[in-house]
Amino acid sequence: MKRFFYTTACILTLTLCAQAQNTAPRVSRGGDRNAQQQQAGNNTGLPELTVRAQMMNEQLTQEVGNARWIRNIMRELDLTKEKNAPLYYPVQEMNGMKNLFTSLFQLVSEGKIKVYKYQADYESFEDDNVLSFKEMLDNFNIYYDEIPAGGGRAARYIVNASDIPSREVNKLYVKEAWYFDQKNSVFDVKTLAICPIALFMLETGEEIPQAMFWVKYEDIRPYIVNNRIMTSSVNNAKIYTIDDFFRRRMYDGEIIQTENLLNLPLVKLFETDEELLAEQLRIEEQLKTFNDSLWIQPDTMAVVLSKKEAKKAVPSRGASSGSSAKENTSKEKVSKEKAPKQQPAKTEKAETTKTAPTRSIRR
Repeated sequence: MKRFFYTTACILTLTLCAQAQNTAPRVSRGGDRNAQQQQAGNNTGLPELTVRAQMMNEQLTQEVGNARWIRNIMRELDLTKEKNAPLYYPVQEMNGMKNLFTSLFQLVSEGKIKVYKYQADYESFEDDNVLSFKEMLDNFNIYYDEIPAGGGRAARYIVNASDIPSREVNKLYVKEAWYFDQKNSVFDVKTLAICPIALFMLETGEEIPQAMFWVKYEDIRPYIVNNRIMTSSVNNAKIYTIDDFFRRRMYDGEIIQTENLLNLPLVKLFETDEELLAEQLRIEEQLKTFNDSLWIQPDTMAVVLSKKEAKKAVPSRGASSGSSAKENTSKEKVSKEKAPKQQPAKTEKAETTKTAPTRSIRR
């Protein structure tokens, strides 16, 4: 009897151990277990959207559907440049600060935003083109731990903070819409979508850039509107957010593609770098010229003449009334000395002048 109870206890123990092993997360790479458990609980500091935040996002949305003039442009941003560095640093979360890609990665991992597969020919934001979080991890060889589905919950994928490829994502594709709103008489720029570009290393040791996914800017703006960044090495006050950085167009990027009938990037349309640079400058000048042509420009000659007259009318600040009077008198003396002496009028002219008639003495 004792052997029976002993055997039964051993079987139950082995069964419980097997179940515990099946439910335990599969470790694919060594790391800090505490950090992984924190990420498993979704403690990333990204709040859920409130009704007020959703309403604010709708108010800030720029409607370009009824615009009479639109030009869509794609730029490539090098995040290692100083002007774009606020989107890149810090490469790992530090003192509550995180860069743009870390915020995007956490939003995708928690299922708060949708990302779409990158296609070289066009951008599709349909539900059929949605990229799942697991597909993204597998496509770009990002290490993760998987917690299988169970208890009515879907499977979860935990990524250690050190495995997030924030350092590798050193470029961005930014799609813009330059438009003229005739209803409000506004010429503005709207950020449509963002695509992070990671520099991955192959087994051969070669590094190649890979576009990861597209994400609509309207989807991420409610979350990055409070993500403050430092935009200057001289002024360390965090007075701007990532949303301000995009809405104010504080970044600097080269034009790589415009929507055209051939649907080709500029690299395929121009053979040499000189031709490509000339085309980029020409497009920038076209946008500036179109903006200037919308408004009535002032008459430059009238402005210059009015400034000159204003300078003549206003006396110098340091001069007093006495000194100005002395200067005037001295100028008058000089003008009198330089002026030619007036000769007396001739008698002939005096006689020819018309005067009143005089009575004769005889009469």
